[in-house]
Amino acid sequence: MLYAVEQFSADEQDILRPYFTNLDQPVFALVNLPEVVKGALFARYSRSDKSLRRLFLDEFVGDLDVSGDMSIDASVGLSRAEQLYDRVFLEYGDDSVAQLGGVHLACEQASNLLTKILEWGRIMSYLEQSTRYIPYDTTLSGRFRYHRPPVLLGSNHGARYVGMMDTLFETYKAMLPTLMDWAREKYPKESGDSDFVYKQTIKAKACDAVRGILPAATLSNVGIYASGQAFEAMVLRMRAHPLPEAQEYAQLVLDELRKVVPSFLSRVDRPERGGAWVKYFEATRNDARELTKRIFGDETSVPVNEVELVDFDPEGEDKVIAAICYPHTHLSEYQVLAKVKQLSAAERMAIVEAYVGKRENRRHKPGRAFERTDYRFDILGDYGAFRDLQRHRMLTIEWQQLTPAHGYEVPPAVAEAGTTHAFEAAMERSAAFYDDLSGDFPHEASYAVSLAYRIRYAMQMNAREAMHLIELRSSPQGHATYRRVAQAMHTLIAQRHPAIAAAMTYVDHGEYELERLASERAAEARRAKL
Repeated sequence: MLYAVEQFSADEQDILRPYFTNLDQPVFALVNLPEVVKGALFARYSRSDKSLRRLFLDEFVGDLDVSGDMSIDASVGLSRAEQLYDRVFLEYGDDSVAQLGGVHLACEQASNLLTKILEWGRIMSYLEQSTRYIPYDTTLSGRFRYHRPPVLLGSNHGARYVGMMDTLFETYKAMLPTLMDWAREKYPKESGDSDFVYKQTIKAKACDAVRGILPAATLSNVGIYASGQAFEAMVLRMRAHPLPEAQEYAQLVLDELRKVVPSFLSRVDRPERGGAWVKYFEATRNDARELTKRIFGDETSVPVNEVELVDFDPEGEDKVIAAICYPHTHLSEYQVLAKVKQLSAAERMAIVEAYVGKRENRRHKPGRAFERTDYRFDILGDYGAFRDLQRHRMLTIEWQQLTPAHGYEVPPAVAEAGTTHAFEAAMERSAAFYDDLSGDFPHEASYAVSLAYRIRYAMQMNAREAMHLIELRSSPQGHATYRRVAQAMHTLIAQRHPAIAAAMTYVDHGEYELERLASERAAEARRAKL
């Protein structure tokens, strides 16, 4: 294709080159500019007939400091950029402008309760420290890695809280080498595996087994990349959260974001904007909670399966097939759906197979026709597995408060290693301390609950997201508990929509003793090629 090449003088090219990835193509990226400047430039761009590079030269370059090392962010006039952003925003009320600047934010020393609050937003990217591969037997500044809520430490529960947390971590620390020895004895090193692959696999097996002892107060690190708009929503949500840790952490997040994208967070502290939002969130949550307690206060929980398919569309498969055909016709959706309902089973399957095609790996996924139907699952599983499943953002997930009420499961490896008694004793201590805390500190009491305890949560997703989640979380290297959840989801979908389930060709229903072995071998092979 032919594109007009924009003309710049030699001096203009010298100015532009550090900030644009090319000067003669219609597609380019902006580099070496603060995020607020990128956002302000795009904001102005949306209201100008000039090209972006010409706009940059005409309206922004006057505030550039072009001296010094161009390998680092240029010192662009932030105050001017912020004024421009404010003017564009106030004049046009364009929320989308705040989507044009992003920030990489490190959130460290967050409890396992807080990480789930941080990771609520859909349009954000997260990476979280893993309790599967990182042993928690070491200390941070001489103390075990768990959150110490000031309100608890200053109460009559403070000394016991520290003692209780230390005891859980000491139990974890004592059990970990025992599980490592057990794993080495049960799974001897194979001749083709390097020491590194073997050690990583054994460590993961042991950490998998004992991580259930760790309390929800255990600290973790989360890396987040998101737009200014997404961070604004996160800060407001955290300010309205009943957990004090979330409220305090919200200010830490806000302080750092204002060093990078201050204009994008300008509404947070305005009483009529951010203040009103926070009050709205608090009021709706409190009102809904109180009304629910009045209606359901006397109800008791009844036994259920680990995974239940509680809602689906009986015509969902017909609708997916109709959605596949729709763009290839000139008919209304009513006509297409009516025709689909007359098809034979073989014809229906043929359409789905043609749409899905030959998938060479699990990342080859069919298109948006699979978004035409939804599934809602009610899950009762351990908190450790929930932590991993909760990070799937392109679905709807709601969870209940973490308590010991739903019990726990002793991992088979713990039983085989002869450490069941120590594991169960830790669970009993965790539950007893939760009961003691819950009266005075109903929100902070969850810090005391070990990750092995079950939590109830609902996940609702369309068939396309179900394919992604189930195939990823049933893969051999996955943790046994969330692999079981993913496998059950697939089985339940197959009972209702067999053609959709059949398209999920990378679902793995096998069982594996050393879950990480194949993955570690593959990683070493990639390293060898490099």
